[in-house]
Amino acid sequence: MRVALVSYRSKPHCGGQGVYVRHLSRELVRLGHEVEVFSGQPYPVLDEGVRLTEVPSLDLYREPDPFRTPRPSEIRDRIDVEEVLTMWTAGFPEPRTFSKRVLRLLEQRSADFDVVHDNQVLGSALLDLEERVGLPLVTTIHHPISIDRRIDIASAPTRRKRLTLRRWYGFVRMQARVARRMRMVLVPSESSRRDVVREFGVDPARTRVVLLGVEESFVPPTSPRMPGRIIAMASADAPVKGIATLLEAFAKLRTERPELELMLVTRPSPGGRTEQLLDQLAIRDHVRFVHGISDAELVELMGSAELACVPSLYEGFSLPTAELMATATPLVVSRAGAIPEVVGPDGLCADLVTPGDVGELVTAIGELLDDPERRARYGAAGRRRVEELFSWHAVAAATAQAYDDAIVAFAQESRQRSATEPRPRTATEEQTC
Repeated sequence: MRVALVSYRSKPHCGGQGVYVRHLSRELVRLGHEVEVFSGQPYPVLDEGVRLTEVPSLDLYREPDPFRTPRPSEIRDRIDVEEVLTMWTAGFPEPRTFSKRVLRLLEQRSADFDVVHDNQVLGSALLDLEERVGLPLVTTIHHPISIDRRIDIASAPTRRKRLTLRRWYGFVRMQARVARRMRMVLVPSESSRRDVVREFGVDPARTRVVLLGVEESFVPPTSPRMPGRIIAMASADAPVKGIATLLEAFAKLRTERPELELMLVTRPSPGGRTEQLLDQLAIRDHVRFVHGISDAELVELMGSAELACVPSLYEGFSLPTAELMATATPLVVSRAGAIPEVVGPDGLCADLVTPGDVGELVTAIGELLDDPERRARYGAAGRRRVEELFSWHAVAAATAQAYDDAIVAFAQESRQRSATEPRPRTATEEQTC
C-alpha cells in the first residue's frame, strides 16, 4: 500500500506523537508498504525508506521565540493570515491550518496514495478529504485533549488564566466534531477508546484498539543502577503529567533520605509552576532536568535509576511507562487513564497509587526503595510484559489491516454511490428528447 501519514507537528525527542510517527512509518516500510510523512514543524526524525514532505507553518511556537510575530514577508496566503490572527487572539491554530495545507497538497497528489492516515490532527478540512481527494481516511486519536483542557483549567491559579486556557483549547471543539465523522478511529488502549467515545461522541463501532510499541533499543542496563536515583518522564511540563505531586513527594522523602536524587526528563516552563515548586520546597539542588537527548542516552539514563515514577493524572497510553518497563526499571505509577492497562495488575511490575495523592506516593516510593528483591522482581516482570505485548512490528501489522479494511469499505461505498447516481445521457439520447 501507499500511505500518506499526516501529522501537524512531530517532535523528534519529547512527545509521543513524534515517536509514533517515526516507529510506525519505519515498520510499515519493513512490511513492504510505501510511506510518505506530511508534517509541519518541528519536523520528525524518520528512518531510511520513509519519505518526508514538509508542510511549513509559520512556526509561531518555535524555540527560543515562542508566540513570535512573523515578518510581513513571511505571510504567503490566507491560511497564514488565519494562523497568526488565531495566535494573536490566544488560540492555538495549528490543527486547523495544517489540515487546510495538507488537503491542498493531497488534492494535487491523489494518484500517489491508497490511504491517508491522520495522526490526531482532526482539523476541519479533513472532513472534505475523502470526497475531494478520493482516498479513504483513517485517524489515530491517542487521547481526547478535552481531558487535558479540564485538568489545566482546574489547575489555573487565576480567573484570567482560566479564560486564556479556554481560548487556547478552543480547537478541541473542532476536533470532537471532526472525530465524530471519521471513518475509522485507532486508539492505543481500551481506556482511550472509552474516553474518545465519551468525550468526543465517536461511535464505538468505528473505533479499533491498536496498542503502541517499544523500540528494540530499550533494553535493561549492563551497569549497576545509581543508588537513590529516581527518574520520571513528561512530554510536557503540564499539570496533567503530575510533576507537582512528584516534587512534593520527593521533598518529603528527602527529609528522611537525603541521598535521593530526582531526574526529570522534561523541559520546565520558564517561571512556571515546576520552577516555583523547586524553590518553595528547597529541592532545586537535588532535581536535574534532561531534554533533547538521543534514544541511546535516554536508555542509559533509564537504566541508571533505582526506580521510576509515572505520576500522571491521565494518560491515553503512556509510552514512557512501557519504555521504562523495557529497561527493567521498577515502577511506581498512578492509577490513571491507560497506565493500569500498560503495567498490568497491581504488584506485577509496578505499585499503583491514587493520582495526585502525595502521601500514597511517598509511601509507595519509600517501601520500594527499601525492598531490592521486589524491585528486581518488578523489573524482570516489566521486561517480560513488553516483550509479550508491545512491539512496533505488531502495531504496523494491525494498522496495515485497518488500512485494508478502510480501503475496501471506501471502494464499496464508491460503487454504491455510482450505482445510485443518475446515468448521464448519451448524445443519441439527447437528440431524441
